[in-house]
Amino acid sequence: MPVLTYKRVPYFKAYIHVLAIMPLVYLGLAIDADALGGDPVQAVIHFLGKGALNLLVLTLVISPLAKRYKEGLLISTRRLIGLYCFFYASLHLTAFAWLDLGWDIALLFQELVKRPYIWLGMIAFVILLLLALTSPMYVRRKMQRNWQKLHNLIYLAALLTPLHYYLSVKSGWIEPALYTVFMVFLLQLRRKKRD
Repeated sequence: MPVLTYKRVPYFKAYIHVLAIMPLVYLGLAIDADALGGDPVQAVIHFLGKGALNLLVLTLVISPLAKRYKEGLLISTRRLIGLYCFFYASLHLTAFAWLDLGWDIALLFQELVKRPYIWLGMIAFVILLLLALTSPMYVRRKMQRNWQKLHNLIYLAALLTPLHYYLSVKSGWIEPALYTVFMVFLLQLRRKKRD
């Protein structure tokens, strides 16, 4: 018998809201306490980027978990987690543009030439933006089959984001590599279920 019932879904979603906001509260407290180390700007940018990446992983894990444990209503939380993923990605991009570049467009173009991994992050962000804009039910109805085609781009974002992470860190390749392996595993799992 499923644990998640129609009555429990609103409570579960409220729990997701709390869990998604808590890291931002922690980040705010860490900034206030000056506890982000020698380069607080990079710490903020990486914290928000990793938050977006973790939420993207969680979004992709929901379907296999729902099927494995016969929790069909778990699928109803995917949109909410996906929107939080986009929110964190937006904060990540904003922090980069504001704290690192000071809203300097010319400097942004220089960075794009100098650091190609930023392109990977930008492509993933545009995908998340399109998915967020087309997530309401009335848009889904209007788009019909095209909605699913567009939302399949999440798999491209799933490959680009760990690669963006890997190329952006100056040291320590193990964590980005683990994300990459896990994303590829999830995509393979999804492909096998389609065949």
